[in-house]
Amino acid sequence: MSETTVFENARLFDGHDTAESMHVLVEGNRIREVADRPITATDADVIDCAGRTLMPGMIDCHVHVYISSLRGSAKSALPTYYSHYASRFLANIQGCGFTTVRDIAGGDHGLAYALDSGFIEGPRYFYGGYAISQTGGHGDLRPPEQGMPVCTCGAEHSLIAVLADGVDECLKAVREELRKGAHHIKIMGSGGVMSPGDPVDRMQFSDAEIAAIVEEAERHGVYVAAHCHPDEAVLRCARLGVRTIEHGTLTSDATARELVGLGTYVVPTLSVMGAIMEDGRAMGIPRRNIEKLRVLYGDTMTCLEAMKNAGVKLAFGTDLLAEQHTRQGTEFTMRSEVFSPVEILRQATSTAAEVVRMEGEIGCIREGAYADVLVVDGDPTRDVGLLASDGADLSVIMQDGRFVKRRI
Repeated sequence: MSETTVFENARLFDGHDTAESMHVLVEGNRIREVADRPITATDADVIDCAGRTLMPGMIDCHVHVYISSLRGSAKSALPTYYSHYASRFLANIQGCGFTTVRDIAGGDHGLAYALDSGFIEGPRYFYGGYAISQTGGHGDLRPPEQGMPVCTCGAEHSLIAVLADGVDECLKAVREELRKGAHHIKIMGSGGVMSPGDPVDRMQFSDAEIAAIVEEAERHGVYVAAHCHPDEAVLRCARLGVRTIEHGTLTSDATARELVGLGTYVVPTLSVMGAIMEDGRAMGIPRRNIEKLRVLYGDTMTCLEAMKNAGVKLAFGTDLLAEQHTRQGTEFTMRSEVFSPVEILRQATSTAAEVVRMEGEIGCIREGAYADVLVVDGDPTRDVGLLASDGADLSVIMQDGRFVKRRI
């Protein structure tokens, strides 16, 4: 007989809208009923949510669970070390109310299998394997002074990326990640902050390379995500068929309007920018990398306004690295400078579910959906700061019908 739970008298945010005095029945790992009247179920565990808000478990669409250090230590590159770091990362983010994460570069089948097998505790997990970068691109983390030759078979890689140049190498790299079970393919469409040698405001890969990657991914039934900061890179990747833009930091008004027509999603990542600006030097990040971030940082909120006004579909992502991974809450507070609490909640639930292609199954409270449920002390549709407290204001975290946390 399956476990049955009834949540009573809840203020409800269902992933889209709000309602008062609602009741939700969970049987096994699914939501079976959502009603505006009391629900009677035999042998049910009844939880009175009076004064609290019931909402879907949240989804972080941009994490890197294996990046355990930014100091370039050889020890942190040992699989046994970064695997243990990943388990800590996943337990922490789950405790903050995230019942699903999308690992956008570095995650693999072994970690997914460990989660599915119950060896480690953590959220539902989507991974893309190695991101694909050109030589000297954002995924090439070798310092400029390092003279090690790059393999010409697309096999040279760092902890998070494989290097591929030319259409043939790009196709091979895509097929290799798909062979290993990737849920999506990530490319580096522009320069980045943490890589040592590439200008942050320049595009990467040729049109032919990107088009080949997109075609190959679509043939397999998965989509392509692209790291992009400059406006030109955002627009170019979207036009070439990339489905999700990661960061989109310098997106213009005109590009934002075109993204809407193309149906492209954008996953801004504000918290990592704030974290690096605040304590990047103390973490050992070189000055040249922090200076690259300064190029982006001043225009971030203006570009978010442009995307909001155009109606771009925006999902929630943090991109927090190494010891900064405990700062998920800052993403809520930074986004609140531009978005209302309900807009941010949608970004972290229903829109994020669309990004991972599980709309109607996660990121929502509806009949038939997976029972990923949070009970919040208070009303996050008015005060999104309740979700920025690292789980302190969550009375219940339920994932797949199982209690991860319960204090009522």
